[in-house]
Formats: sequence, C-alpha cells, structure tokens
Amino acid sequence: MNSLRIRCQLYLYDIRLTGTNTARPNFKRLESCIVRKEVNCMIIKSLARGFRNLADQQKFLEEFIPINGARFICTGTPFIDTYANPHSASGLEVPIRGMFNEQFAATTSEEIRKTFKMKRERGEFIGAFAPYGYKKDPNDKNRLLIDEEAAEVVKSIYHWFINEGYSKMGIAQRLNQMGEPNPEAYKKKKGMKYTNPNSSKNDGLWSASTVTRILQNQVYIGVMVQGRHRVISYKVHKQMNVPEEEWFVVPNTHEAIIDREIFEKAQALHRRDTRTAPGKREVYLMSGFVRCADCQKAMRRKTARGITYYACRSYTDKRICSKRSIRQDKLESAVLAALQMQIALVDQLAEEIERINNAPAINRENKRLSHSLQQAEKQLKQYNDASDSLYIDWKSGEITKDEYRRLKSKIVEQTRQLETNLSYLKEEIRVTAEGIGADDPYLTAFLKNKNIQSLNRGIMVELIKTVWVHENGEITVDFNFSDEYQRILDYIENNHSIIRVIENKAI
Repeated sequence: MNSLRIRCQLYLYDIRLTGTNTARPNFKRLESCIVRKEVNCMIIKSLARGFRNLADQQKFLEEFIPINGARFICTGTPFIDTYANPHSASGLEVPIRGMFNEQFAATTSEEIRKTFKMKRERGEFIGAFAPYGYKKDPNDKNRLLIDEEAAEVVKSIYHWFINEGYSKMGIAQRLNQMGEPNPEAYKKKKGMKYTNPNSSKNDGLWSASTVTRILQNQVYIGVMVQGRHRVISYKVHKQMNVPEEEWFVVPNTHEAIIDREIFEKAQALHRRDTRTAPGKREVYLMSGFVRCADCQKAMRRKTARGITYYACRSYTDKRICSKRSIRQDKLESAVLAALQMQIALVDQLAEEIERINNAPAINRENKRLSHSLQQAEKQLKQYNDASDSLYIDWKSGEITKDEYRRLKSKIVEQTRQLETNLSYLKEEIRVTAEGIGADDPYLTAFLKNKNIQSLNRGIMVELIKTVWVHENGEITVDFNFSDEYQRILDYIENNHSIIRVIENKAI
C-alpha cells in the first residue's frame, strides 16, 4: 500500500501538464511501474485527472490495464473498478465522460489562444523567460526591462561584428575565452529554472548560431516579434513554423538596447559573403564588396610573395573571364579616395539645399501660399453660412422659391470653384513641405564621416554597395542611397526653376 501511495503521488506531480498528452513524464513513469509489476493498482479521483484525450483514455482502460493485469479505480463519476466490476470500464458513460473532458480541454485551449493573441497584438510579452539582454518587469510580467549585465554583451556583439569585422564564430570564440556564459547558462546562473529540449546538450559555450540569432533579433531595437511558432492542435503538441506575414510584430514596446541604424548595418552584413580564413576571427575589410566588372562574380582575396591582391575567380577557376587583379592596398586606397570625393560632393549638395531653403523667394512663396489658403478657407465658410441663411430666408418668406433657387445655384457654383482652388493650394503646400532639410538621412549618413581618414566594416556596409574592378585596374564604386541622391538632384533642379519663375514674376 505504501508503494501505491508513493506512485500516485509521483503521478500527481504532473498536474501542471496538460491531460491531453499521456506522454507527460510521471504518467510514463507510472506506466513503466505497472509494466514492471511494481504497481498493480491505479486510483484516480476522476477520469479528467488522468485523461483529456478520449482516444488515449479508451486505449489505456481497454488495452493497457487488461494486458498488464492491473487494477484501475476511479472514485468519481462514473465509478470504475476493473477488479470488482470488469465491465465498468467499458460502460457507455465512460466514453461519454471522456468526450466531455476532451471538449473541455478544447474549449479551454481556444480561450487561452484568444487571450495570447490579444496580448501579442498589444505587444505584451507572453514568453516564460525574457530574451537574453532583458528581464521581466517584477510589477508586470508582460513587460520587458533591460538586464544591464547581459545588455552589455549584446552591445559588444554588435560592435565586434560591425566595427571590428569579427565573424560570428570569431565573436563566439571571444566570448568563450572571456568566460561569458551563453544565454541558457546565463539564465541558470541567475537562478532561473530554464530548460528546453536541447538543454542536456548545452555545454554553456557560445556558438555561431547563437550569435547569429542575437544579431537578427528585432527585440533589441524595441520591436516585439512573437508567434513565430505554434502547436498543431490542443492534442498534437508538436510545434510548426508560422509564415512571417502571420507573425505579431509590434514596435516600441520596450526600451531598445541597439539603435536601429546599427541593427540595419548588421542585417546588411548578413547579406554579404563574410567568411573568414581558417584560424582567423576577423572578416577582411573588403570581403563581400569586390566584384569583377565583366562577369559580375565576387573576386577572391589571395596572397603571393607577401603581396595580397584580389583576382577574378571566374578566370582563376575556369578561365572564362579576362585576367584581372588588383592589389589590396591600392584597392583600399582607391575606395577611400572615392568615398572622400563622394562625401565632398554630398557636402556641396547640403550647402546648396540650405541656400535654397533660405532663399527669400522660396520663403515669400511659402507665405503667399499659406495666406491664400487661409483666405480661401475663410471665404468657403462664408459661402456655407450664406447657403444656410438663404434657406432660412426662403422658409420665412423673405424671398421667393425662384429667388432661392437662383441664388442657391450661384452659391453652389462659387463653392465648387473655391473647393477646386483649395485643393490646388493644398497640393502646392504639400509639395513645398516635402522639402529636404539638413537632417535628411542621405546627407547625414555621409556627412557624419566628413573627416574620414580610414575605412572599417561599419562605414563600408553603410555607404558602399559594390566595388567593381575593371580590366585596366580602374574601379567603380556603387554607393548606397543612389535613389536618394537622384531625389536630391531633382529637388535642387526643381527649386531652381521655381526661384527663377518667382523672380521673373517680381520683375
């Protein structure tokens, strides 16, 4: 009897796990004890305490218990004792009760899913453990706060990856040498009872895949992304991936650890070939940027006789392109010079934009448009008031019906013309308002590097798209923001035209 009591207690420890799954740990332990004849009698308070899955319930009662010669007793409704009344487990009420228990689980699951959906839509965090770098707010479990200790590691990961050119494996090796525990080990170090299906294989060390997940997780820029996975059903607990368009993405739900600009740089680096040489941690400065201008293929970095250079891999591997190469030092110097020239050009554009925005003619035109809009809106209100008064005059007998119709028609026509003028004025003001200021992203991206004297991976990925190498050793640099560059040129040209028209009118 003591053995039975202990085994029942072990089984009840599974109370926090769903009854729709009989593969829960202590239930399986109980089954093993019955198979080994260590337990020959199982007692439960009600069928719902053991089963929320009709198929599992019937298989257990009608197959498992008889095959293993054990006794099953349910003290609730329906009362079952397979020893005193062997047919009690196969009565009609047993599957009916099991069906109700299963339906209860289905309804509960649906309600929980609805609650989780609403929380996700509001950007509330519903995970059991906060992402690495964050902790749960003690006063609100659905809100994230920065964990300063782990957040410093996250910042270092982004800095090493973007500014110092470390590969993901290089970052992992550096963290391991520093003795920094990986995210799972960190949670356990903080006393959290964290587990996952692969916990037994986790050695506490960082890996390239762990670093990659941190570098790609939008949670670090204050964006809550949830719902990437879901279980198949309330009975089938295997997880399935959810299409990205169905994820719950809510910005500005918590304080960011990483600036969006830094995050976008990291994503741009992900899209490039950033493999490192054997035994190296850092990614080469030009890795992923240099391409052959003819075959469009990436050029390979090679070293011979102490000289490092880039060569067309189509030629060296297959002899299908022209033979071309360029020394690394010359390439880097040429790219730096091209970038300095581009920054100088952008600086000139910024000065021209400032001159345009401060031009008296433009300011006068803006004031004129604003004044005209105010007058037109005031006049439209007067027309509407007149229309209302006209109706009252007709009803009071002050004017005849024919007079009302004639005057009303005139007011309607004037109102229609005025509304057309208002639309035109608003469109002119909108176009004027969509100007380019000193804080334009294109301008600031280049001008913040105005005094650049050397290159690094961060600057390369932010400002440069591709470096094309031609057969004669010349290079062409494709800069980022090419569309923005054209937009600024158009803005300058359009405003020069406006200024000329305004000045001619003044004459």
